Amino acid sequence: MIISDEHLNVLDKADELVKYITQSDIVQKYNEAKHAMETDEVAQTYIKDFESMKDQYEDVQRFGMYHPDYYEIMRTVRSAKRKMDMHEKVAAFKIAERQLQQFLDEISEIIARSTSEHIMVPKDGAALTDGGCSSGSCGTGGSCGCQAS
Repeated sequence: MIISDEHLNVLDKADELVKYITQSDIVQKYNEAKHAMETDEVAQTYIKDFESMKDQYEDVQRFGMYHPDYYEIMRTVRSAKRKMDMHEKVAAFKIAERQLQQFLDEISEIIARSTSEHIMVPKDGAALTDGGCSSGSCGTGGSCGCQAS
């Protein structure tokens, strides 16, 4: 492939956009929240407990409600998730993560719309998958998060 001046210009603009994004307040807040969560011992304990329970949950899912410990494990998993989600540092990280995702979605939409109004744009972090909206066979009425023009 031969790279023209136009290709180089697009690459330069993309690099500039990446620089602006990584230096934005939203990304800085995300990184701070992530670091705070990763260095908090209690939060890490809750996360590890939940991940351990998730493994048991996956084993139970193979048999469903016929598993002898189904109800106990389901209750324990929900309890561990709630405990983890309610921790101050984990909750702050999840909020920062959602704000960053919304920011990136907005940037993606601006780029897509500046190219063409007919480009499908994922919303709320929803990726377009094979056989989904990008193929024109969605049929979910937009519940997958895409926008069809």
